[in-house]
Amino acid sequence: MLAEERRRTGVTQVALAESLNCPQSVISKVERGERRLDFVEFVAWADALRLDVAGFVETYQARLGPAAVAKARKPKRA
Repeated sequence: MLAEERRRTGVTQVALAESLNCPQSVISKVERGERRLDFVEFVAWADALRLDVAGFVETYQARLGPAAVAKARKPKRA
């Protein structure tokens, strides 16, 4: 979804990398699913793309569907 938003806003990987002060390869790896973002990094990406964090998360959860969201919330047993 971040890649979709980046493209929708017309921001290149290079421009996003420059605004985040990181290599373009990091942007590429995240977009390909080879690297995950922690929450602080995600918020920085959202700010750079001028995304509403809460709205983005809501859309993400809607795309996952209720069963996936419930499964993610279920505590894991030790």
